[in-house]
Amino acid sequence: MGISTAVPEEHRADAEMLWDYHDMGHELRRCDVGVGLGSHDLGVADHIVELYGGGWFPLVVFTGANAATTVERFPRGEAVHYREHAIELGVPDAAILVEPKATNTAENIEFTRQALADREVESLLLVSKPYQQRRAFATAKKVWPEVDIICSAQRTPLDDYVRAIGDADRVIDMLVGDTQRITAYAERGFAVPQDVPAEVEAAYRRLLTAGYTRRLVQD
Repeated sequence: MGISTAVPEEHRADAEMLWDYHDMGHELRRCDVGVGLGSHDLGVADHIVELYGGGWFPLVVFTGANAATTVERFPRGEAVHYREHAIELGVPDAAILVEPKATNTAENIEFTRQALADREVESLLLVSKPYQQRRAFATAKKVWPEVDIICSAQRTPLDDYVRAIGDADRVIDMLVGDTQRITAYAERGFAVPQDVPAEVEAAYRRLLTAGYTRRLVQD
């Protein structure tokens, strides 16, 4: 069986429930720094470019080394490739800092904090994959609680995102995995707690039962 680029209709409502849950819905406001969290998704860099061009921040930090899912696409590291892409799209090199060592979201935030240690930073505009927003927010509030955190991502319908990634199962697996991490990481002290509404928990459980378990963290 080939890879499907369409969300299965029997799981659509549950996948969209999780998709909407992870969208923080923050209203944009000008911040001191825009932080692009490294991943497989070059749309993060595209969105940083858009926001920088809109004047939402004067300085960009791209953060991220590699993961198993990104090393082939970004062999020199996620942050390095994001920087190159942003420069190609018109962001001045002088406006970009690269943090090339982080391998998880907590490190993204902590190493960004270290990279900005000589600057006065009161607010961050965190840019991530659409379904990473809530986890990024919860992690940043734990790791760097002194700063104001605004989250943003490309406002892409789920179906369009799945087509761009090219693998519906992979996207749903990631939605399920990030939903688990909201609770699991708070329990482990990696992130601040977030409310998980009953309908979100129910959708998550149904997708688990349907076999979307490949991105879960283990106990």
